[in-house]
Amino acid sequence: MNQDSLNTPVASVDLADTRPLLIVPYNWIGDFVRGHTVVRVAKQRWPQRPIDVLTTPLCAPLADYMPGVRAAIVHDLPRSRLALGRQAALAARLRANDYGTALIMPRTWKSAIAPALAGIPERVGFVGEVRFGLINRWRWGERALPRLIDKTAMLALPAGAACPADWPVPQLAVPATDAATWRAAQNLGDGPAVALAPGSVGAHKRWPYYGEAAQALAAAGFDVWVVGGPSERALAAEIVAKGGAKVRDLTGTDLRTAILALAAARLAISNDSGLMHVAAAIGTPTIGIFGPTSPWHWAPLNPLAAVVQPPALRGTQMPYHSIAARTDESYIRAIPPADVVEVATTLLARPAA
Repeated sequence: MNQDSLNTPVASVDLADTRPLLIVPYNWIGDFVRGHTVVRVAKQRWPQRPIDVLTTPLCAPLADYMPGVRAAIVHDLPRSRLALGRQAALAARLRANDYGTALIMPRTWKSAIAPALAGIPERVGFVGEVRFGLINRWRWGERALPRLIDKTAMLALPAGAACPADWPVPQLAVPATDAATWRAAQNLGDGPAVALAPGSVGAHKRWPYYGEAAQALAAAGFDVWVVGGPSERALAAEIVAKGGAKVRDLTGTDLRTAILALAAARLAISNDSGLMHVAAAIGTPTIGIFGPTSPWHWAPLNPLAAVVQPPALRGTQMPYHSIAARTDESYIRAIPPADVVEVATTLLARPAA
């Protein structure tokens, strides 16, 4: 994969346009990381336009490490209702930045309200939820695009452009000094560490053997860090109990902790989850564990060091959505601990980059 440019050149580069541009991304962690591809495509097309991203408090730390992003506009809009008062307040903030264009990734009413109320002249988005008046630069054909990255990054290309085979990959540029300072402040020593990301949405994607992997890696002399959000605390406690003194629970409410841990680690092991995308975009060698979900559709654009799947699914073509219900753990449980530990041991034996 070409990691730095599109196979098909972006339509003519516009050096004259200097109007600020707003990107309204999906605000799940992995999808937000994917959104940096949209930033890179937009920067190729409009090199002189400052680019801001709209974000939730959860994802805001990611924007600090995204090259090409001028600012993160943090909002607290609820997911379950329109909250028109808050939308109006957000619109006032957007209006002050004098955006010329908003690229609106989600197909929902809510995602388009504030840009419309702010009077942003060009509001680009795919048809969805009959958003007439909210979107004024319509795009069609979203359902024909195979992956989420295609559905989002196409909005940064001119209408009618062909979907390229490759996109610029997301980048999270975490300074090595930041990671080292954080590690020292946490008293995590300076030995080689493996970061484990055991969380994910749905039991069908949560590999249940991180404790066994932690135990094996700690026995081999590696420090092991468990990263994730508050919902992973109980799981992290189980992993620490099984893995022993070299295993640390770093879960918590601040995503920046996970970002810095993943940047400081020699290797990351993750389910099909947002933190897999974070680790890969940082450039940390990452093992992605996939149960019934498709690596082609859902793995990061950044190369993974390894993909581990259930034996029955290796080498098979899989559909866009999972082949199993969210409660079906049979596929993810079919991946034995030894498979992941063997891959990790091989990768850790290589010289550090």
